Amino acid sequence: MSGDGNQSEQFDTLFLSIAQHHPQGPTQLLDTFVSFLSRKTDFFTGAQEGEWEKLVMNTFKKYEKSSREQYEEKLKEKREQEARKKAAAAKKAESEAVKPAQITEITDEEAERLQAEIDANKNTPSCPSDESETTSTPKKIENDEDASENGKLMPNKGNGCDLENYSWTQNLGDVELRVPLKVNFRAKQKDVVVNMTKKHLKCGLKGQPPIIDDDFPHEIKLEESAWVIEDGKDLLFTFEKVNKMNWWDKVVKSDPEISTKKINPEPSKLSDLDGETRGMVEKMMYDQRQKEMGLPTSDEQKKQDVLKKFMEQHPEMDFSKCKFN
Repeated sequence: MSGDGNQSEQFDTLFLSIAQHHPQGPTQLLDTFVSFLSRKTDFFTGAQEGEWEKLVMNTFKKYEKSSREQYEEKLKEKREQEARKKAAAAKKAESEAVKPAQITEITDEEAERLQAEIDANKNTPSCPSDESETTSTPKKIENDEDASENGKLMPNKGNGCDLENYSWTQNLGDVELRVPLKVNFRAKQKDVVVNMTKKHLKCGLKGQPPIIDDDFPHEIKLEESAWVIEDGKDLLFTFEKVNKMNWWDKVVKSDPEISTKKINPEPSKLSDLDGETRGMVEKMMYDQRQKEMGLPTSDEQKKQDVLKKFMEQHPEMDFSKCKFN
């Protein structure tokens, strides 16, 4: 089986180049290939009637089985990774739990002085809270070389945005959303309302106006997304993206837009991604660097390599008047 795989992989570059000319996807590509077999080979007429159908079904079933096995393995790995993350978060929350204060006896003299300080504070006007000073305010982009970026917000350190009522971060595979409930008690599941579909999110406290009630900018994989109440204070959501080649510019459609061009994923975090997602991130980072230097992207380089190899194999053909994009 591994031998067949290695033999097939040597044609991947060529097939990928062909596939790029089929915007409707695998169905259109398959139709083109079967048309080729019909017009240019004796695939349908070279054997007894019905033999081609048996061959096709056996071939498709062979690769369907291996494809499903690989998918189940990736799904299992993803679930185990999420379970480890949740276990680590629970352990961290437990270790950071507030411990009961120790009771220390004080002398009569110290008690009188403490009472005097308390009485003095009662008569002193309270200062405004400095909470606004510690809350990070998203920076708006101005005077950017790309005029279309002006007015957008700079992403936070997690490639998302810190807003007034919630904050979010992302990588290419997932979005994490934290919604503070702003309550003076430990909220439980019966105290909150959460309604999540692949296109919409509604959440908040029961009996109160929702904190979020809006559509996502892109669809999520509902079966791979989850939420928890963290420390009785925050709603914590993890959404798995359907399109893992796409940075979100907002977490719901009514949010202000962040600049996805300013996103800079930390190289040290690439090791946390699964193999497929990591490959996508590295490819995007490579292509971005190539564009900045005016050089061909990885896909453009593959096309050039295929054409170069074809030209070397057919020196009798004149390519001098051909124009290649």
